[in-house]
Formats: sequence, structure tokens, C-alpha cells
Amino acid sequence: MSHTQITISLRMPVTRDSLLSPTSVKDHVPDLPLVVWMVLLTIVIGLTAGLGSDEVIGLFSAGFGRALGEFALILLPSFALAAALARRDIASHTAGRTVALAAPVAGAGMICPDTAYAALSPAAGRYKIDTAFGAYAGFKLLYPAGPLIVAVGLGVTGEQGIEPIILLLWGMLLTMPVWAAGVIWGRFATRSGATAKGVDSQWYKGRMLKAFAPFLVMTGLLTLGGVVGPTGIGVLDFALLPKGALIAAATLALLQSQSGDRRACLDSAVRRTGSLLLVIGAASAFGAVVTGLVPLDRLPPQVDGVQTLIALFVLTVLFKLAQGSSMATFAAVGPVAAPIVLASDVQQIAAVFAICLGSFIAILPNDSYYWLVRRDALDDIKGEGRVMRILSGGAAVQALIGMAVLLLMSSLWP
Repeated sequence: MSHTQITISLRMPVTRDSLLSPTSVKDHVPDLPLVVWMVLLTIVIGLTAGLGSDEVIGLFSAGFGRALGEFALILLPSFALAAALARRDIASHTAGRTVALAAPVAGAGMICPDTAYAALSPAAGRYKIDTAFGAYAGFKLLYPAGPLIVAVGLGVTGEQGIEPIILLLWGMLLTMPVWAAGVIWGRFATRSGATAKGVDSQWYKGRMLKAFAPFLVMTGLLTLGGVVGPTGIGVLDFALLPKGALIAAATLALLQSQSGDRRACLDSAVRRTGSLLLVIGAASAFGAVVTGLVPLDRLPPQVDGVQTLIALFVLTVLFKLAQGSSMATFAAVGPVAAPIVLASDVQQIAAVFAICLGSFIAILPNDSYYWLVRRDALDDIKGEGRVMRILSGGAAVQALIGMAVLLLMSSLWP
């Protein structure tokens, strides 16, 4: 027996348990990235449905580029803004309670719960779990994060689409109870309002205001755009749109950064945007092929709005469980869900937030946010089972409370 064979036999012993253990389905399924699965499924579905190769390629190409331009204008400045803020120390020496209250705004403004939590947690002290669930809720529900990304994916923005002020208003109304539900769950599940040691950091007066100045500029531009409307001046009109306001906010954040950090922030934004655009393109192509095979008038237009909202919620849950990443879930599910929204009589604004709420489930080990919070706020808890119950249980409670509120709002909204 050769040395190689001996090494293999020592590292892979054949035992009674290994012989009796059942083979899981996962052992026979290739371990492929989500984007590869979507590309393969798109081609297979098109060919098995009887479409010619040219038709499949044509539908795939048309679908792939359907919304990439809009997403690029949203994601690139968003990630540049997040990267610039991540390089600043905006921790406060004041009470952690103040940081916890700022968490939802930070989650939305930084377009990333991970970045928001990492920036705020040094000052959160015993309110780290509150901060974690607050940043998660803000990223999912507050404009310009989740709601804007989902709305673009569904194709319900633009002149005939949802007004940004309406997205902001609905997001604020939903965030309050959802945020509270997460905080209450976190305190109950950890049996106290504190799960980590307080860590103080130096506070310089005005630092928080300076850090969030880009968000104030963005809010001001969007508010002005809603009040003034189109002016006929191209540059001004663009600045008053969500994409223009995001670019202005990102530009200000970069100008506030050290000159040596600006290129690194932009490089980070390019990398993150490029990978997501590939996912978005594949999801859009999948939706285009499916829509081409199943005409919109054959989709269930007779079901009421409640059933459609629940269907969108469940669809997003499946994407989130498979993908793990919240941002990738937002990017992928929108183009797939768009035909359902267009074929039904569901309120577009409610459809956007049904998808946002579905993405809450769940914070599992395949989500980077799980490990960030687990190693910081829950580092004293032994066993992954309890950690998953705390984080995933809280996210599930937030999602269900949010859906109940959403269904109530959609029934009352004219």
C-alpha cells in the first residue's frame, strides 16, 4: 500500500456508523452558487418548454439587462456611502440607549445592517441586541434601503410608480412595531436587557451629526423634489430623484473621508455592485423566460390582495432561506415576483413591503449578520442552537408582526 493510500485510510476510516448513516439528498446535489442555479434553470425551463435555442437566448438577453442600469445607479452610490461611513468612528460616549434608538436610521442610511451594527455596537453597551434588531429592521423597511431596491426590481418606480415619500411613510409606520417586537423578543430571549459588556469610546462633539450629514442632504433633496416636482432643468431634476439624491449623499460622504480612503471606498462599492448585478441579471432573465412561457393573463389575477401579499411573503422567505444574504435576496426576488404583481390587483406599495418583510426570515449561519452579532453581542452564549433561537426567532417575530400591520394598513389605505 502506498503512502498516499495509507494517509487516505487514516483520515477516512470506515466505521459502522458511516456505513449505516443515510445518504442525504444534499450529497447528490451539486454545490453551486445561486446565480449559477438560476442561469441553468432558465435555460433548462426554456428548452424543455419547446422554445428554440435562439428564443431562449433572446429572452435571456432581454431579461438580463432589463433593470441593470437602474440598479447600478442605486447600488454603486449606496455601497460607496456605506464604505465611507464604515471607516469612521461614530461611536458615542453617551448612553447606549441613544445608539439603540439610532440603529434603524443607521441600518437604512448605510444600506447594510452589518455596517450599521459594527459602527454602533462599540457604544451600545448593554443595548447591543436592541441595536442589532433595530439596524436589521431599518435596513429592511426604511427608505432608501430595502423598499427602494425592491420597488426597482418590481418595476414600480418612475413617473407612474410609487412616490418616494409614500415608500418612506409606509416604511416608518411599519418600522416602529417591527422594531419594538425585535427588542422585546431579544430581551425576553436573553433574559435581560444586557447581553454584552459596555465598551466606551471617545466622543467628539458634532461627530455624529457630521457622519449623518449625507443622509440629511439626501432627505432634503427628496423632500424638495416631492414639493417642487419637475422643474425642466435636467441637472436639478436628476438631483431631486432618488438616484440623484443617493449620488449626492455618496459624494458628500466621500468628500468627508480622508483622501487616501476614497479610492478604497469606491473599489469596495464596485466589487459589491458587480457581484449583485450578476445575481440581478440572472434573476431578471429567469423571470423573463417564465413570463414568456406563462402569459400574464394566465397568472392568478382573481385572487384577492391578501392572498397575493402572502404569496409574495412566502416566495421571499424561500429565497432568503436559500440565499442567506438579505441584499442578494432583495436583488433576486424582485424580477421573479414582478409578473405576479403586474398580473394581480394587489396594491404595489403593499407588495413592496410584503417582500421586504419576507426577507426578515431568518438570521441563520448562512447570513453574515448572524456571525457579526453572534460574536459580538452573544459571545457569552454557548451553543449555536440557542443563538439561532434568539436571532432567527426574533427575526421571525418581526416578520409576522410586520405582516399583520401591513395587512391592516393595506385594508385601510385608499
